[in-house]
Amino acid sequence: MIENVKCACGHANPPGPSLCESCGAPREDVSSQPADMRYEGAARRSQASSRTIADRIWSFFSSVRNAVIMIVLTLIASAIGTIFPQEQYIPVPKPADVFYEEAYGTLGLIYYRLGLHHLYSSWWFIALLLGIGISLIVCSLDRVVPLYRALKAQRVKRDHTFLAAQKVSTEVDIGDRDPQEVLNALTRGLGKRRYGVREEDNALLGEKGRFSRWGPYINHIGLILFLVGCLMRLIPGFYLDQFVWVREGQTEPVPETKYYVKNERFDKVYYQDNEFPEKLDIKGKVVKEYKTTAVLYENENAGVTGAAPKLKEVKKAEIRVNHPLEHDGLLLYQSGEQENDLEALNMKLLDTATKAPLGTVRLDLYKPQSEIRVSNNVKVQVLQYFPDFALDEHKQPITKTPSPNNPAFVINTVSPKTPNGEKQWIFLGSTLTADNKPPVVTYEFAKPDLVDVTGLMVRVDKSLPIIFFGACVCMVGLVMGFYWQHRRIWLEVVEGRLLIAAHTNKNWFGVKSEIVKILHTAEITVSAAQLEKGDRKL
Repeated sequence: MIENVKCACGHANPPGPSLCESCGAPREDVSSQPADMRYEGAARRSQASSRTIADRIWSFFSSVRNAVIMIVLTLIASAIGTIFPQEQYIPVPKPADVFYEEAYGTLGLIYYRLGLHHLYSSWWFIALLLGIGISLIVCSLDRVVPLYRALKAQRVKRDHTFLAAQKVSTEVDIGDRDPQEVLNALTRGLGKRRYGVREEDNALLGEKGRFSRWGPYINHIGLILFLVGCLMRLIPGFYLDQFVWVREGQTEPVPETKYYVKNERFDKVYYQDNEFPEKLDIKGKVVKEYKTTAVLYENENAGVTGAAPKLKEVKKAEIRVNHPLEHDGLLLYQSGEQENDLEALNMKLLDTATKAPLGTVRLDLYKPQSEIRVSNNVKVQVLQYFPDFALDEHKQPITKTPSPNNPAFVINTVSPKTPNGEKQWIFLGSTLTADNKPPVVTYEFAKPDLVDVTGLMVRVDKSLPIIFFGACVCMVGLVMGFYWQHRRIWLEVVEGRLLIAAHTNKNWFGVKSEIVKILHTAEITVSAAQLEKGDRKL
């Protein structure tokens, strides 16, 4: 248990403050030093007790040092999260483990293995944000309560040792002048400098700019609101940051929403030579604009389990870079493109022996049919499909990604000469029978179907108003704290002497200059140097 410190007046003060709560006199062990005026004798809870676990937790979060450590750790983590793009910003439709290793090598794989690809939603990063928020609240409460008590209970007439302990203090001989006349003149001088004046006996207290003392705590409120807005993004429906690839002419669901989007047309516009202001030595074409003509649909059966989508058009717009399609808080940004992407393989079926055509078949690389009827007596069955074909460590076929980067099919061709079917592997540009025998039916590749694919970034952020409001509150607190000062001037006439003391939370030169001008109003001449180097033995 922390013991109280007894003042000369008999009052037992809690540890921490350098001034007595009762008389305002400095404690004996610090009386030779300038007074600590932050709370003027009011004790902070973190300094007054540390007996229980709750007290220790309170002391931990009220520590500015601990708050700074958490902020630094958060900044370092945030910086690490920007080394490589987060998973939701991967520019190509590939699984995260494949993308990071292919794009960034071993460092990318380590980045993925450590879970840094979704850093900002990780539990430990969220815990750091919560810790900073709790620290802001506890630090503010631990300091604002004693500050409020100290400012509310300010006394006009102060102990002389309190006045002498101020950084700005001195005394002036006024001779046989009428004390009330001097005080009246000083009151007028304080009023001209926009000080609020209180009088008690032969003492004056001039004060202005008290509201600036609340600036840091208003700043804390703004930061807390900012953090609340950031954490609200973890609530389902408040924040969405996804990516969707949509082929030209196709309609795809917008991830985690009740909407669908159709890519009616994707255009890439290039600059013409006559559009440049001067002749530039540029090789190749320069893109002027990426544009997607999109239609947004709402699924009216979104809440019905197992029901087929029932789409209703809600908006049609051209999506360009920095000009998204916006509807009811949903934003679709132009964020990627892939030109001439494979959409389907076109092949001719030939009788190997006679070279007679049996028909044509189209294998869709995105949604392949399980069975394709070529003619009355010829059909092709799709047994397996590998969009991005590869072999695993056991030499078994796998697909590396869901995108048709290296498509391969296992098909079964049923024809008059193969009534039981003939299994073949169809690769991009080649075929192979399952038993390595010459095929009965030959596949001849024709020109594939190509399609442009647009990449749309999907954004929903309902927390932005709170984040912006918190930023504005934070700015108000900063302005209050930086551009105004809390100034207090104590003046007391005692037996032909004028005792002068002052305190400000910043700009000591300014308060000394004001005191010189105020005293000049009462025809008292004192220099700024005398105020700081005056006789403190009052």
